[in-house]
Amino acid sequence: MTAVDPRPAATTSYPTPLPDPSSAMTPSVRDVVKAYVGLTKPRIIELLLITTVPVMFLAAGGVPGLGVVAATLVGGILASGSANTINCVLDRDIDEQMRRTRRRPLPRHAVSPRSATIFGVVLGVLATLELGFFVNWLSSILALVANLFYVFGYTMLLKRRTVQNIVWGGIAGCFPTLIGWTAVTNDLAWTPIVLFGVVFFWTPPHTWSLAMRYREDYASVDVPMLPVVATPVQTARQIMAYSVVMVITSIALWPVADTGVVYPVAAVILGVVFLREARNLLRRANTGADGAALRPMRLFHFSNIYLALLFIAAAIDPLLR
Repeated sequence: MTAVDPRPAATTSYPTPLPDPSSAMTPSVRDVVKAYVGLTKPRIIELLLITTVPVMFLAAGGVPGLGVVAATLVGGILASGSANTINCVLDRDIDEQMRRTRRRPLPRHAVSPRSATIFGVVLGVLATLELGFFVNWLSSILALVANLFYVFGYTMLLKRRTVQNIVWGGIAGCFPTLIGWTAVTNDLAWTPIVLFGVVFFWTPPHTWSLAMRYREDYASVDVPMLPVVATPVQTARQIMAYSVVMVITSIALWPVADTGVVYPVAAVILGVVFLREARNLLRRANTGADGAALRPMRLFHFSNIYLALLFIAAAIDPLLR
């Protein structure tokens, strides 16, 4: 707390001094770099890469070539960084009002919208060219389609207009499974499509559990996330339903990809734990719990662990056969 000076304020006024240009703090190179990196949302990039590299192991039936893995990783980082940056530009108005996002570079005015837009477009162009020339053009086109869908389909069309925003908008985040496969094979197959489905059905429980925690944030900016327009019980039921389909889809990879025993065992164990967390969330909602008492972040945090371990198991499986 700031102490209050009991003395009366002085009545003598003085001319307001002009600001000294030399006193303005110039951001350091480190601050500038940190701001631009922040625009790319590194944590989201990590999740996307987790669903890319393991699929490459499945596609190769073992360890894929180091060169193609490196090239795919670079292209994936550039592509997802581009989409996330453009998303930050388009959502800067609501990011300024939400507790969860107000510390991002644009709300802090650490980067101008124009500079961020140029940065995002440049990353997108580099990603398209890098994947095309150093991986293959099928992977490049898939990455470009994912970016365009995330920017135009999700951010501009769906996010602020429909409660189904994250269900269909989440399709963009499923593309890394296809890109990882095509990077090795230059062709599509049922295996990456099944994994595409896993990520598709994983996205709503993952995002809605986070939105339950920050419901007031989304409500204040009129973004119709499910927890904003539905009761906690209704939201938890939807989370449970998508979780069940997600687990069934994950187990379906066993016969489709003809995996060994490691993957199906991991899929069952992880699926049981995920369903237990979803059931516990529904149980708390049924008792009338709301807000912090719902503890939706338990499911949110485990959903990250679930996806990482499931795809790691998919990568390990061909190495042990």
